[in-house]
Amino acid sequence: MAESPITARTQDFATWYQDVVLQGDMAEPAEIVKGCMVIKANGYAVWELLQRELDDRFKATGHQNMYFPLLIPQSFLHKEAAHVEGFSPELAVVTLAGGKQLEEPYVIRPTSETIIGHFFAKWIKSWRDLPMLVNQWANIIRWELRTRMFLRTTEFLWQEGHTAHSNHDEAVAEVLRMLDVYADVAEDVMAMPVIKGRKTQSEKFAGALHSYSIEAMMQNGFALQAGTSHDLGQNFGKAFDVQFQSKEGQLDYVWQTSWGVSTRLIGGLIMSHSDDKGLVLPPKLAPTKAVMVPIYRKDEEKEKVLEAAHRIAKDVGAKVDDREGQSPGAKFFHWERRGVPVVLELGPRDLASGSIVLKRRDTGTKEPMPQADVAGKLPALLDEMQKNMYDAAKQRLKANTVLAGSIEEVESVLKDVTAEKGGGQFVMAHLKDDPRCDARMKEFKATIRCIPLVDEYDGPGKCIVTGEEVDRRVVVAKAY
Repeated sequence: MAESPITARTQDFATWYQDVVLQGDMAEPAEIVKGCMVIKANGYAVWELLQRELDDRFKATGHQNMYFPLLIPQSFLHKEAAHVEGFSPELAVVTLAGGKQLEEPYVIRPTSETIIGHFFAKWIKSWRDLPMLVNQWANIIRWELRTRMFLRTTEFLWQEGHTAHSNHDEAVAEVLRMLDVYADVAEDVMAMPVIKGRKTQSEKFAGALHSYSIEAMMQNGFALQAGTSHDLGQNFGKAFDVQFQSKEGQLDYVWQTSWGVSTRLIGGLIMSHSDDKGLVLPPKLAPTKAVMVPIYRKDEEKEKVLEAAHRIAKDVGAKVDDREGQSPGAKFFHWERRGVPVVLELGPRDLASGSIVLKRRDTGTKEPMPQADVAGKLPALLDEMQKNMYDAAKQRLKANTVLAGSIEEVESVLKDVTAEKGGGQFVMAHLKDDPRCDARMKEFKATIRCIPLVDEYDGPGKCIVTGEEVDRRVVVAKAY
């Protein structure tokens, strides 16, 4: 069998990641379009499963899917000053269409708060129209300087929720409810533990009052912002004149939220679980849960083995790899790199003994079992694998989270850490939500990831930059 083309994680984590994406048939660079990727069948199937999990939860919480234009009048972005300032460097602008110069340029959608604000103003007139709960599945263009498949690309896929409410308390409850939805999908479906928290004012979404995020730890100790939920206050309501008549007959501006996750979740999935042999997928997000590989050497064995393989595979819901011209070893290698959770092996000896060999992708262990038991045991085994993968990631997060009592301690933990070499950790330190603190962390290329909503450490303390009292430690890390 050919040697695996996958670089070891300890040798170069960034190259390992790219190798896993390519060899797992998840995506490849679209070299003819700057910074873009082609999401291949295996990668898109994972995205479809994630979409389904998220979409079901959105609809269960009362949200409806809509679709809004890809092109946004440039003047819309200028209506909310902080918003346009935050996105200006990343905008792609259309100035020519139909062979003519446009009177007003269009911005290709970087996010949709502005255009949705325009339509909210048309649709919302009374408190009876509220809350308005909208979600959009769409593509986004942000002109990124440095791109990496799934993690940061010029074009990517995402969902963006947008809601309008009659009061701030209800809007804040929505922001936190959707943050909980994201955390549930990350932990229960992706087997990826996260920390829920509020972003600092320096790190919040452009135009928001407050932003919240879920932060996950990758195997190299870097943080990945895996989802965000924003309290927009009345900023966009005022910018787009979204007013409603209250029950008391008074005119007021709506309170809005927005929240989103993107295909970068797939990057997080890969970096949370995969190994030096290739992709490892949690069973809930594996497009193919089990594959049967029939093994035979003689023509007289072939018919019996294939007949039994198809019969057993049908009972257990497995795919049969009966491709001609491929050795069993090549088939095992193929499915291993693509992250299939379980591979079943069936040969003449197994037929004679009434057994089958089951191999787990997460641990690499092989277990013979009676053919009659596979259908009954496979669902429980997949559940066990899902739990084991979450537990392993949770233990890694715990083992690589440290406390720091000074700037020097933070820097000593993170100063030599790079995405390629790994060795990153989450550093918990007392820091004030103050631009001076954010700037100080950036001096050694780290950021305050979030201020945790739940304080799991030692409560109040003095900020290690300003010396002022703060009520809890924050998460500091290097990040994607």
